[in-house]
Amino acid sequence: MREFKYFLLSIFLVIALSSTAQTKEISLEEIWNGAFRTERLDVLHSMKNGQEYSVLNFDRVSKSTSIDVYDYKTLSKVKTLVSSLDIDAIPYFTDYTFSSDESKIILATNVESIFRRSTLGHFFVYDTEDASVTLIAEDRIQEPTFSPDATKVAFGLNNNLYVKDLVSGETKQITFDGEKNKIINGITDWVYEEEFGFVRAFEWNADSDRIAYIRFDETEVPEFSMDVYGQYGKDLYQTQQVFKYPKAGEKNAVVSLHLYDLEKEEASEVVLDKAYSDFYIPRIKWTNDADVLSAQYTNRHQNELDLWMINARKGKAEIVLAEKDAAYVDITDNLTFLKDNSFIWTSEKDGFNHIYHYDKKGKLINQITKGNWDVTNYYGFDEKTNRIYYQSVENGSINRDVYAIDVKGVKKTRLTSSTGTNNASFSADFTYFINTFSNASTPPEYTLNEAVSGKIVKRIKDNQSLAKSLEAYKLSEKEFSTIQVNGNDLNMWMIKPADFDYNKQYPLFMYQYSGPGSQQVSNSWNSANDYWHQHLAQQGYIVVCVDGRGTGFKGAAFKKVTQKELGKYEVEDQIDAAKLLGERPYIDASRIGIWGWSYGGFMSSNALLKGNDVFKMAIAVAPVTSWRFYDTIYTERYMTTPQENPSGYDENSPINHVDKLKGNYLLIHGSSDDNVHVQNTMLMVEALVQANKQFEWMIYPDKNHGIYGGNTRLHLYTKMTNYIKENL
Repeated sequence: MREFKYFLLSIFLVIALSSTAQTKEISLEEIWNGAFRTERLDVLHSMKNGQEYSVLNFDRVSKSTSIDVYDYKTLSKVKTLVSSLDIDAIPYFTDYTFSSDESKIILATNVESIFRRSTLGHFFVYDTEDASVTLIAEDRIQEPTFSPDATKVAFGLNNNLYVKDLVSGETKQITFDGEKNKIINGITDWVYEEEFGFVRAFEWNADSDRIAYIRFDETEVPEFSMDVYGQYGKDLYQTQQVFKYPKAGEKNAVVSLHLYDLEKEEASEVVLDKAYSDFYIPRIKWTNDADVLSAQYTNRHQNELDLWMINARKGKAEIVLAEKDAAYVDITDNLTFLKDNSFIWTSEKDGFNHIYHYDKKGKLINQITKGNWDVTNYYGFDEKTNRIYYQSVENGSINRDVYAIDVKGVKKTRLTSSTGTNNASFSADFTYFINTFSNASTPPEYTLNEAVSGKIVKRIKDNQSLAKSLEAYKLSEKEFSTIQVNGNDLNMWMIKPADFDYNKQYPLFMYQYSGPGSQQVSNSWNSANDYWHQHLAQQGYIVVCVDGRGTGFKGAAFKKVTQKELGKYEVEDQIDAAKLLGERPYIDASRIGIWGWSYGGFMSSNALLKGNDVFKMAIAVAPVTSWRFYDTIYTERYMTTPQENPSGYDENSPINHVDKLKGNYLLIHGSSDDNVHVQNTMLMVEALVQANKQFEWMIYPDKNHGIYGGNTRLHLYTKMTNYIKENL
């Protein structure tokens, strides 16, 4: 059973456009006030029969939601499974999850965010057979999850785990020591949620009689606090949000793995025969054998990863796979157990990310994919045909294609044919996939395809009306190329003014992110920043993006060259790329600027300071100004600890180079950023002040790392646009 999401329309849909071709300019109000917003199809679930899928639909007239079932082949609606109009207790619901047999559905309502991925909400169980509705808990809870036999639901509440029996209606608490900012059972702490990308840290076994869960002891983790200023006329005093946040080199939560036996009603801690002094448990997953749990353990440096198989009945555990790397080992979400409990695994051990097949004892059966290219997505294994479906950059590192290959590593078939970005959502039985295709000049196209051959069965949406509408705007082509910098051919795109004249000179504005494994130069349809960059091109700027060393999808060596030196090689590449571009006759080398957000703000700050003879101005949004201020898991993966690598931290932190500032600098941050704390900006400001350097800065009260809400984005991008016009 798999759940997945996809959008049937692109991020932006132009409405009511002028009919005068190539004359209209994109305005900031259009970008940020919804003129380019699209409809989208939310929470698509492939039904277990493989021939139908369900979709969450919202009726604006009745303000109700429903789960509707559609036929893959005809795309026609088959039936409505449930509508909030028929449930008195639920005016509407915003998400849903099926039980394995699809006899029951968890409906989510009154959901509120905690951090980036975590939420609290009220949840109901809807029985598809008798249409009964059961509230799981009176309180707002976290991560309600069906047992495989659909008779129970486990969930988190107040840092403890509970199980509700759907037959008897009884709810039992199964952990008892949970306490805010001290002990968490079965739900991840802040740093696991942010950096390992998951919230639910508990798993049911196949027989529905055991739950494995991770326990977090945060007692000794230092706390971080943020002032929340509230609303004028409502809040007289600010409040504080206090949470555990382990910064680089500081103490992490002490984690332990536990098993709860529902029949015996007792929990036991998993004890391994390998001594780990400081470690993470980034993934747990039961095998097809209800007695055997897999768990990935990694050391604090994250350069050693062990895959354990833990027999809950026998109380034995063994390492079946151990990987080591001079830099770090990426955590894989692609672990898939076959019927014989052999397993699929992805790894960069040969220098590129590829797919491997191991037997249940960890003996390598074969490497399934090979080549000087990366597998970028693993879609799954079809037991009927022994085929594996995946996405890769075999057709160039800025492109994505969908492939099928036999588990033996033969009979590889390319299932997509258009050059650009292809992404597949497969039906549960791998009969069909819905392919989403776009490139820089083609808005998203959605097709239903046969999985066996990739042949298009039906075109769902081509968005040609969007492309036609955009003809009214004075848009420029996004030109892809490479630029040779420091011995590497770096991927680059460039947007020139639509009326570009080779004999004129233009200011250059560079955009980048540059974080390890990231990619900004991709052959895909417009993002919000692309429309803003088009707006800047319409104002007479050339906009360029270069993916330097350390970015992704060009092999492990290219990505990991920045190890222990974040901000060194990436910054050198941006500075040297700017110099090379400045030599072009149509670029004014005295007017080069750069901007970025988060890691990109760290980069733009460093580029302006270390490249003060190249860059005239920079904008840094929510930047890291010293990696000493950032969290353990992310930072130490690339830098080890500050105690071990002080020079790596300090020599590449902008806060230590403020004396080099010559150009114009705009620093922006949200005061409630729980990710990159506003402390980064505040201490950068103090350093600049003490160095007697003039600069501009903006704080957005109570805004998080995304800096949005109401008119916030419009204000932010207006401020940045005006700053560019005034200083570049």
